[in-house]
Amino acid sequence: MRVIFMGTPEFSVPVLDALVAGGHEIAAVYCQPPRPAGRGKKDRPSPVQARAEALGLPVRHPVSLKGAEAQAEFAAFGAEVAVVVAYGLILPQVVLDAPARGCLNIHASLLPRWRGAAPIHRAILSGDAATGICIMQMEAGLDTGPVLLRQAVAIGAEETTGELHDRLSALGADLIGVALARLDDLVPEPQPEAGVTYAQKIDKAEAALDWTRPAAEVDRLIRGLSPFPGAWTTHQGERIKLLGARLAAGAGAPGAVLDTGFTVACGSGAVQVTRAQRAGRGAQEAESFLRGLPLGPGDVLG
Repeated sequence: MRVIFMGTPEFSVPVLDALVAGGHEIAAVYCQPPRPAGRGKKDRPSPVQARAEALGLPVRHPVSLKGAEAQAEFAAFGAEVAVVVAYGLILPQVVLDAPARGCLNIHASLLPRWRGAAPIHRAILSGDAATGICIMQMEAGLDTGPVLLRQAVAIGAEETTGELHDRLSALGADLIGVALARLDDLVPEPQPEAGVTYAQKIDKAEAALDWTRPAAEVDRLIRGLSPFPGAWTTHQGERIKLLGARLAAGAGAPGAVLDTGFTVACGSGAVQVTRAQRAGRGAQEAESFLRGLPLGPGDVLG
């Protein structure tokens, strides 16, 4: 099938690889323009652009698709279908209508729950037991289109956003192959009105840990914001990112370190930190982290 692929971050790369491996003809790859990054603030191509160029595929990265010239170029590729996953630009109706079979979106939630920008983070932050992938026929609304395929997965008790991100990316790559193979037979299922929630972008202000909150909330914040932006606390004025956790037995003053295994008391209950990072250093498993910064009873975080 002749496909236009539209995606930008690392989440999208396995999908592009799967389309190529599946024998589809990639007419063009659309992604966000290169952005300044690194210490030198030089323009850096997105993960999708880098992968597409490595594969020898034509790449386009318009700032917008609202102009007539950009829309005409898109239509001229003559695609049967566009596959869209974490692209980052709104598609005008004329673009949605250009491919003969429309535009299919790979969305990392069980729609209509968690429409919007950060569905993986929000699923963990909210304590959802499950999430999944939906293949959706795109329309003008924000993730409102009918669903062609969906597959649910359980969220692990200690799973981070980064780990779930990788699982869902692989699942999306598998499921879009199924959808394209069965496109003539799939029946679009309108999303129900009930159960709609919106996954707002993550604000860095959300990342400051409040140890007076219940352990379940602290645990979800640590896992839900790992690896980015990373929930953080302080110890003697030094900021520490906490990147992995599990619920643990114990009680004490909020923020008090209860043992030498990085168990920390919350407003009720406790969490055991399993992965952490000091400023200017790499992330470490708790055992290694504690060799560099020994924390134990008598220490207080926050």
